[in-house]
Amino acid sequence: MVWMFPGLTDIPDSCLYDDVTGVILAGGRGRRMGMVDKGLQLLKGKPMVEHVIDRLRPQVSTLMINANRNTEAYATFGYPVYADDPMDFSGPLAGFLTGLRHCKTLYLVTAPCDAPFLSRHLVEDLYRVLDGKRADLAVAVSRADEYCQIQPVFCLMKASLASHLENYLKNGGHKIDEWYASLNVATASFDDLHAFENVNTPDELKRLQDLPDNDTGR
Repeated sequence: MVWMFPGLTDIPDSCLYDDVTGVILAGGRGRRMGMVDKGLQLLKGKPMVEHVIDRLRPQVSTLMINANRNTEAYATFGYPVYADDPMDFSGPLAGFLTGLRHCKTLYLVTAPCDAPFLSRHLVEDLYRVLDGKRADLAVAVSRADEYCQIQPVFCLMKASLASHLENYLKNGGHKIDEWYASLNVATASFDDLHAFENVNTPDELKRLQDLPDNDTGR
């Protein structure tokens, strides 16, 4: 089922890529947050998902939200809301597939609903390496000094991967790294300290509340 409030989704002039759809992943249970819906928790006076929308929307031509509960609440932000099918809370790959099923552009970019400081250059940097390496998918890697960490739910993929992912899930697969290993994957490095900050516990939410506004990513 899709929930949508019409008239609120005009494409901004600053859209970077007409061929990119964005999906915000809000389909989890939020177990470590006490089963609350993380995307709807307030950070600096507004829901976390709204922070993600503000940063991702100018980078894409079309935006959707993947959510398995509180769909009416998510629909108030003015974008289509799609639940997983089946709606079994089976993880981010299910959200990827939901996004791919509803993607009408050549590429799909994914970001979680609890990453309020994601890079404003996410799509630009991911697309650069995907195109340069002729890859199927580009994934973000955070870099701090000599330490690098893959950020698997921040990725840009070809929409043509829909059937490949669907077959992987139908055959019992569920691990992102395992699915990535079956593809031609490129990585894009980001050195922004807070670009991939996310919220898994009430304490983490409080810590982000205390960050100064001028220290929350580029």
